[in-house]
Amino acid sequence: MKQKICRMMGWCWAALLGAAWAQNSEPTRLPAELTGSLDSHPGLVYARYGAREVQLDLWRPKTAQGTLPAIVCIHGGGWFKGERGSMANLAQALAARGYVTVTISYRLSGEAKFPAAIQDAKAAVRWLRSNAAGYGIREEAIGVTGLSAGGHLAALLATSWGVEELEGDGGDGERSSAVQACVAMGAQSDLESERIRNLSADPKDPFYRTFLGGAQAEMPAKYALASPRHHLDRADPPLLFVTGERDDPSTHGDAARADLERLGIATGLTILPGAPHAFLGQQAAFDRAVDACDQFFHKHLN
Repeated sequence: MKQKICRMMGWCWAALLGAAWAQNSEPTRLPAELTGSLDSHPGLVYARYGAREVQLDLWRPKTAQGTLPAIVCIHGGGWFKGERGSMANLAQALAARGYVTVTISYRLSGEAKFPAAIQDAKAAVRWLRSNAAGYGIREEAIGVTGLSAGGHLAALLATSWGVEELEGDGGDGERSSAVQACVAMGAQSDLESERIRNLSADPKDPFYRTFLGGAQAEMPAKYALASPRHHLDRADPPLLFVTGERDDPSTHGDAARADLERLGIATGLTILPGAPHAFLGQQAAFDRAVDACDQFFHKHLN
């Protein structure tokens, strides 16, 4: 009986928290003076695969002098949907704080299975370095962030520099795809976990099976290759996890953070009060996320 009452109380608290959040949250909007302070460069092609072009949008503060750190922003959507425009608010808010920012499209799993998406993300970093002079980018100071599936790709980009199977041939192959800091938001960082093993075992799973081509039990090596935690080593950059309080605890990256701490790499966890998984569309959580990203990138890219 005691356990049942506790469960009921937990459910009631979660329901009240969700209701309070929904009532108090406003949709994300950027002030006109902020967006007006930026130079924008939409629809830049950063990779080609035959006739297929992959594009990004870029922002830079109009009044900034000299070179600036750059940040790649990667959208979510379970690797099978979504578009770069969903990260435009975050990219512009960060650009206004003194960065060159880009939102990238990438090949979704319905077009090309893993590792296409991460190869595109790496190509975008190489493109930034190749075009650093033209856009005033400090090419030794590039960060990456993303939400949900984009957060996973951001973490994988940060931890897998030099892994040949993931590098791909997009962008300028003479340039490095390494990044110097990462903020993974609402991200899965351990694709070898029992949780993901169970999720991918469902024949109707639309995420991992579609992205990787099958269940974890059928292809453990591919899940390892796609897992940010699997690639951790001492050469990796600082990695912060940001997640909503109402999101699944797997987005806290507990195991990955423990590994990072053992390796002596700066890490941390920021939990946004009352926020859901897809928190960038809600002003209060968005503002806190921007602050968290800016503080982390300012510390590690300057």
